[in-house]
Amino acid sequence: MGREFFGTDGVRGLANTYPMTADMALKIGAAAGRYFRSGGSNGHRVVIGKDTRLSGYMFENALTAGLTSTGMNVLLLGPVPTPAVGLLTTSMRADVGIMISASHNPHHDNGIKFFGPDGFKLSDEAELEIEALIASEIEPAQAVNIGCAKRIDDGRFRYAERIKGTFPHGCRLDGLKVVIDCANGAAHRVAPDVLWELGATVIPVGVSPDGYNINEGCGSTSPMTAAETIVSHGADVGICLDGDADRIMILDENGKVADGDQIMALFAQRWAAQGRLNGDTLVATVMSNLGLERHMQSLCLHLKRTNVGDRYVVEAMRAGGFNLGGEQSGHIVMTDYATTGDGLLAGLQFLSAMTETGLKASGLTTSFETVPQLLKNVRFEAGQTPLEAAKVQAVIADAEAKLVGKGRLLIRKSGTEPLVRVMAECEDPDLLAQVVDGIVAEVEAAV
Repeated sequence: MGREFFGTDGVRGLANTYPMTADMALKIGAAAGRYFRSGGSNGHRVVIGKDTRLSGYMFENALTAGLTSTGMNVLLLGPVPTPAVGLLTTSMRADVGIMISASHNPHHDNGIKFFGPDGFKLSDEAELEIEALIASEIEPAQAVNIGCAKRIDDGRFRYAERIKGTFPHGCRLDGLKVVIDCANGAAHRVAPDVLWELGATVIPVGVSPDGYNINEGCGSTSPMTAAETIVSHGADVGICLDGDADRIMILDENGKVADGDQIMALFAQRWAAQGRLNGDTLVATVMSNLGLERHMQSLCLHLKRTNVGDRYVVEAMRAGGFNLGGEQSGHIVMTDYATTGDGLLAGLQFLSAMTETGLKASGLTTSFETVPQLLKNVRFEAGQTPLEAAKVQAVIADAEAKLVGKGRLLIRKSGTEPLVRVMAECEDPDLLAQVVDGIVAEVEAAV
């Protein structure tokens, strides 16, 4: 059976447009309720968190209606980071956790992500079973068994305490001036609080959500505001989160951005030196820079690549017993502490490296020299299949031939947006631009 609703990170799309409508959210909630109630063992309980999008209210209510109609009891967390939902699903002994968010996307998009009772994102198999239930006639609970809903007011405080517990005991951030950009998203209250409680001088950015400004000109996908703030305030470091705070970009004292690859390289090297990098292996996706792979090899460490999507990174980590992985986009997964990517957790780990080494942020964000990489996106309409066009396939084949022994090429459809992503790496910048622009031109012609 094909996947109609679920992409690489739950169900996602334009709010109030199929499949992200209130009616579909109700059906998705009912299907999830029926799926987990039939096999659940935790009192038919579900926790729901959300980010700060205006449409979050609509989806929260619709999901609650669907879930309670099948006998699930709903615990509403309000605005909390995605990793908080993974954490609280397990700590509150729930059968399932749900996060309403479209992550780094603009406010008009939204999404629904699921976590199992172990706090990890659902497998492809589980999502397919829920899809089958959506398409079927879902049996409601008897009137006496309808679930109830309850607002949980201290969810972010529980998460904050767990996150602070990952910071080295006895270590403080006194004397560090930290810019924290929360993307007007789910961490706009908890992230500045945690940093302040650990002793940092906090300069907050993107902490005034209005339902529309999430990720708008701020956050991990738009770090320029944070960079300017670092320079103007003479800050030591910047931490940029995305809308649901499961990814991060680090900015040094000069406002220069370090992506997920550089952060993972730093953590892998430190953990290996401390004897705590399981299997001497870092798990990353096919999007990670070739320079990261070469750096790991130079340290006699291993890089295991997966498909794009932090859930696939986590699946490979669990299968191999590895404890560090992530994506170039800033999802950093540390299963010693969390079940999913956690931007604030990664930020604290970076700050602990600063305090322990005494180095400036710039001394920790350039672990390796990157191979020139170029990524361009082409948007397409529903029903279009541009990668199947003969001319597109021909130009891709030609590009692959030109890059043999010189670099690599990756063409894929986004799992969260209607985009074709064209990425190449090559030491020759002219050849790099030539192959990427050639493919993009043909894909644009096909759509």
